Amino acid sequence: MLLVETASGRIVDANPAASAYYGYAREQMIGMPVRQIDAASYEDNTILERTLEAGQNYFNGRHRLASGEERDVEVYSSPVDLDGVSLQFSIVYDITRRKQAQQELRASEAFYRTVFQTSLDAISISRLQDGMYVDVSKSFLDLMGYEREEVIGRTSLELNIWASFDDRRKLADRLRQNADCHNMEVKFRKKSGETFSGLFSASLVELDDASYFLSVLRNISEAKEAEGRIRDLAFYDPLTHLPNRHLLMDRLGQTPSGRNRKRKRALLFVDIDDFRTLNEAIGRETGDILLQEVARRLIECVRESDTVARLSGDEFGIMLEYLSDIAEQAAAQAQVVAEKIKASVGRPFSLAGREFHKTASIGISIFSAYPENANDVLQQAEIAMNLAKTAGRNTKRFFAPALQANVNARAVLEQDIRQAIKERQFVLYYQPQVEDSRLIGVEALLRWNHPERGILPPSEFIPFAEETGLILPLGIWALDAACTQIAAWESQKEMANVSVAANISARQFRQPIFIDQVLSALHRTGANPANLKLELTESMLVENFEDVIAKMTVLKSHGLTFSMDDFGTGYSSLAYLKRLPLDQLKIDRAFIRDVLVDVVSGAIAQTVISLSKAMGLSVIAEGVETVEQRDFLVGLGCHAFQGYLFSRPLPVQDISSWVSKFNLAAR
Repeated sequence: MLLVETASGRIVDANPAASAYYGYAREQMIGMPVRQIDAASYEDNTILERTLEAGQNYFNGRHRLASGEERDVEVYSSPVDLDGVSLQFSIVYDITRRKQAQQELRASEAFYRTVFQTSLDAISISRLQDGMYVDVSKSFLDLMGYEREEVIGRTSLELNIWASFDDRRKLADRLRQNADCHNMEVKFRKKSGETFSGLFSASLVELDDASYFLSVLRNISEAKEAEGRIRDLAFYDPLTHLPNRHLLMDRLGQTPSGRNRKRKRALLFVDIDDFRTLNEAIGRETGDILLQEVARRLIECVRESDTVARLSGDEFGIMLEYLSDIAEQAAAQAQVVAEKIKASVGRPFSLAGREFHKTASIGISIFSAYPENANDVLQQAEIAMNLAKTAGRNTKRFFAPALQANVNARAVLEQDIRQAIKERQFVLYYQPQVEDSRLIGVEALLRWNHPERGILPPSEFIPFAEETGLILPLGIWALDAACTQIAAWESQKEMANVSVAANISARQFRQPIFIDQVLSALHRTGANPANLKLELTESMLVENFEDVIAKMTVLKSHGLTFSMDDFGTGYSSLAYLKRLPLDQLKIDRAFIRDVLVDVVSGAIAQTVISLSKAMGLSVIAEGVETVEQRDFLVGLGCHAFQGYLFSRPLPVQDISSWVSKFNLAAR
């Protein structure tokens, strides 16, 4: 674009390009003051004046178009003299885009410089030719412990930054092949000599016609340590630092490779006998020290290839690898280890200045190198351990296939009981209790109305329910059903004052919410508390005797009564008995059965009767089946009875007819 101007700053000519650019017709531009196209920042000076004052023939400025838009321009001016007239020839170039690009470049450079210096990752630029550092970020210097002048101009080899030259070789190979690498985990060395784990990425870049590597390094040492801690929590026992159950199960399920695939393996389930009792006596902290010592001794009994794990509490699992491929020989090898464990655990433990002696019960399961189910192997070893405990403890037992059949049957039984609770298959039968030819109460006895096997007695399911904890929902149902029946009988003259004795299991009684459960059942059903008698067993007195007294006292304050069932068969103690707020003692059927033929049984029955009278308690004999037994007990001073002589346990619908017949016979 060409403009011709006078010394006074008026345009005398403009070429077509200038006319089109500025948006004026040529005729409009001729005579126009230059200041009209000058931007505001230059409107006080003409192009010529600025050029002459600066002593140069070009300048950068801004011109205003006819539309009002301002554009960046570069102007080259040359003075000429035509016939004594001084003119200025100006060539104008639009440089708006170029200036924008320059500004963007400067902004970009500032941005990337800011990122380079403030990034938390360590960034460095090194020359491809020789690996020399030409620039590093502050994070790089902070991480590596160097000053800037110690790094610039030197190579990583000179600084000895690589903890392993093998890592540097691998990186060089990857860079030669791909010109970049991403998230390569390597070890680096700081100036202090400390090594750390880093995540390293690098890319080839071209700067000033030369090749450089832009590298980014992130310190992942803390993340690696955290990962290790998480792994320890997930797979290792925090007390003994042994593998936990999860890791043991994982290793049980792994299949050995090569020739070891044919070899047998063994799992030893080790339980420290009576540890709970000792733990309560010496305190949990000292008990933990004992477990740590047991763990150390167990490790000493096995090879490095074997696994010692803590399963829970005082239970340990030991997996023996690479035994004989013949089952009998593998069992013999496992037995040798079991004997070593028994001997090792049997050595005295010195704890808190005292010496303690412990034993171990061990269950052993021999299995193939690739078991179908690791859970089955663990279960088999545990079953064998339980057999060892039953056999007297401090011994070992091997799992036998017949035991598995029993386990399977128990699993089916558990599922059936759960289903029976859900479908309300359980019912209460009631066995009358009589005194002096009158009905004084009934005992509520649980029965299972099995859809296929009919009515099942308690012996078929109560022991198993106790073991599995299913006795808790069963006990709640039975208590609720007994209270419901008490409320229903209150409208019947013959049954209104009859007490209902409900059996309470030790596990149920120990529940913290037991009192609330009883009171809730009474409130919900509207039953008279005076007609509810709770039958306890002596086994409840073994643990937390004070809690037993406290719960009984609270419930008695609400009108309930208590009977001690099976008295004389377990942990009878007069010291305990005199503190219990009981109302009744029950002479167990075991003594009644032999009372006529066994002097000891008769003497025990006499003792219970005399004790009851001395303590102001009522007494009742259960299991009375013959007139002779009844008469003998009457002679001893017992007048309340329960047993087949009077009635079998009856379904509720048969109670009324039995009462009518009994009352008729008593007249």
